[in-house]
Amino acid sequence: MPVSAARSAREILVNLHDVMAARSNAQAKLNSVVEIIGEALDSEVCSIYLLREGVLELYATRGLDPQAVHVTKLALGEGLVGTIAANGEVLNLDEAASHPDFAYKPETGEDRFHSFAGVPIIRRERAVGVLAVQHADPRRYEDVEIEALQTVAMVLSELIANAGLIDQGGPKDRPQSTAPTRIAGQKLVDGMAAGCAVFHQPRIHIEHTVAEDTEAERHRVYAAFDKMREQIDRIAREAEFGVGDEHQEVIQTYKMFAYDEGWSRRINEAIDSGLTAEAAIERVQQRTRQRMREIDDPLLADRMHDLEDLSNRLLRIVSGQMGTAAQLGLRQDTILIARNLGPAELLEYDRRRLKGVVLEEGSLTAHVTIVARAMGVPVLGRVRDVRRLIAEGDLLLLDVTEATLTVRPSAAMEEAFDAKLIARQKRKAAYAALRDVAPETKDGHRVTVMVNAGLRDDVAALDVTGADGIGLFRTEFQFLVSATLPQRERQQRLYREVLDAAGPRPVIFRTVDIGGDKALPYLTSVDADEENPAMGWRALRLALERDGLMKAQARALLEAAAGRTLNVMFPMVSEAWEFDQARDLFEAQRAFLSGRGKRMPLEIRYGAMLEVPALAYQLDLLLPKVDFLSIGTNDLTQFLFAADRANPKLAERYDWLSPSILRFLKAVAEPARAAGVPLGVCGEMGGRPLEAMALIGLGIDRLSITPAAVGPIKAMIRSLDHDALVGFVGELLVHPPADMRGALAGWAAAHGVELA
Repeated sequence: MPVSAARSAREILVNLHDVMAARSNAQAKLNSVVEIIGEALDSEVCSIYLLREGVLELYATRGLDPQAVHVTKLALGEGLVGTIAANGEVLNLDEAASHPDFAYKPETGEDRFHSFAGVPIIRRERAVGVLAVQHADPRRYEDVEIEALQTVAMVLSELIANAGLIDQGGPKDRPQSTAPTRIAGQKLVDGMAAGCAVFHQPRIHIEHTVAEDTEAERHRVYAAFDKMREQIDRIAREAEFGVGDEHQEVIQTYKMFAYDEGWSRRINEAIDSGLTAEAAIERVQQRTRQRMREIDDPLLADRMHDLEDLSNRLLRIVSGQMGTAAQLGLRQDTILIARNLGPAELLEYDRRRLKGVVLEEGSLTAHVTIVARAMGVPVLGRVRDVRRLIAEGDLLLLDVTEATLTVRPSAAMEEAFDAKLIARQKRKAAYAALRDVAPETKDGHRVTVMVNAGLRDDVAALDVTGADGIGLFRTEFQFLVSATLPQRERQQRLYREVLDAAGPRPVIFRTVDIGGDKALPYLTSVDADEENPAMGWRALRLALERDGLMKAQARALLEAAAGRTLNVMFPMVSEAWEFDQARDLFEAQRAFLSGRGKRMPLEIRYGAMLEVPALAYQLDLLLPKVDFLSIGTNDLTQFLFAADRANPKLAERYDWLSPSILRFLKAVAEPARAAGVPLGVCGEMGGRPLEAMALIGLGIDRLSITPAAVGPIKAMIRSLDHDALVGFVGELLVHPPADMRGALAGWAAAHGVELA
């Protein structure tokens, strides 16, 4: 049994080096390779399958019937080998036949072998083959053996590519078509922009994988680490943003990755196994990508993207291939294209020329998204096949509002885009003119319009939009961008700065909503394997269990709001007793701090979020205790319909204007109004004019929405006759039409309601 992955791999690579340097043909080399690996791992079978013309072909084997070589073939996804290649993932089985994808090939004579382990052979980020080992006795291969196989597979990719044995697929330098093309994506940072396509970086091809001198490779990596850290420190010093510095915390977290000793140690271990500096970095990067595929939580995956970005930077330094578009300089208005970007990568670009960003990956919670929003750069994510569809220099029209990218537009497309951009600017100007105008209906009914926030900078939206306050301040954001649990003093500083910036306008702080689908790496005991994380151990459930976390946040909020009114709201309350416990915890901290002479808020107003439908059946118990109630329509909708809102097949299936949702909301609004408890909505539903109109028709007159939606919602409210709308919606819910959305839109059109 190998004593370590490094030693096992090194023994194999030393022998492989001689094989690769030999003058024999490729088939003879592969025949030698399987013998070397099988002997080193004490494995009775070692086989290499290569992708040829879209099919995996058995190219060499030790232990299987030699007559099966070049005869046994598997489609991608067929059998264990095909599954490994299709998914790019490792399989390690003590009983191969028990796997649902097992496919028996009689010509191989493999029926007497039970255990099976296979790893993909990766080249240019795609599987081009599979390296597999088998054993007669049922046993799982040790982690060190799998690690050795993966390292060897990386070296094999060089051998087989140089020998021309694999399909030379992958991205092309030019797109397959030069016709205008429209591509869909995910909205990350709103905006519109036009510019020429510039790819962030060329692909780095590693030519040599096996080290001649291990110590020399180690010194190359040390020097590259020093240079990379100098670059990151410089970027962090020179980064310039507007008000607030939440994004500076992002940069500091990013720097922590750059100085992470565990990462550099893993690269050193890969060098110990016999790899060159470039190959060692790529090997660790492959391992990171594998972990990213295994991570369901998008927030943790985003942190792994930061490490991916740093790996790319380190690889460019050590290989001498430093030519990113940022280093070469932007010569014209540019739409930058990348698979992903780290925050430091983005900050290197000339902000005068950088008009937008298109990412093959990306997410709303990624660090680069946070920084791009602070820079005012629109970003479209999840755009597929960019290298196949876009060429360097192509004209691009980016419309994040519509979640589309137009490539090589026609003259008519450009004209339409310019017209839309002008219209957008005019609408923004018209909405800006409503900043100091109250959101009041034509018959004098006042609606409270507030904004959702999560960063210091978001508070500036109050002055820009004229909103009535912050109806939802998501306090968890500070936890999500930090590498460690934020200290109470740091939390307190953020809350005080938010209150100072808001001035006399109210701010409702939602206590931290983490756990479940917002897992944090420093809360390791939280179950990361929940099947339904959105409905799991999260939000108030987790906070009441981790009362130390909640006590620290309570003290931070109480001290930050000294001499003012503190509005605090508890998320995901399922039963009235949970609200009681959370309020009692805050009150206990208030008593503790008061006893120590600390100044306290003049008043504390406690509220609950109604997201879990069960709470609607305890309103008689809850309403006498709360100062306000807020409905979170995003989670509420998925819980009511048992529909994951992140599932694209379900995202558009269940309408916010369905009778089920509207009747449920009415059943909450009526008892709240009778009890005199202010009721609001703080989900996306309230930020859409037609949906917001329906909410007002239900008697809900407090909305907390995205800052961009304030202008359109104000315009809609000012064009409404409130009493007529309430009567119409009430009649609709008695006998709901088949098309509720159409009925509401028809009424709006007939009554001159502004929904644009």
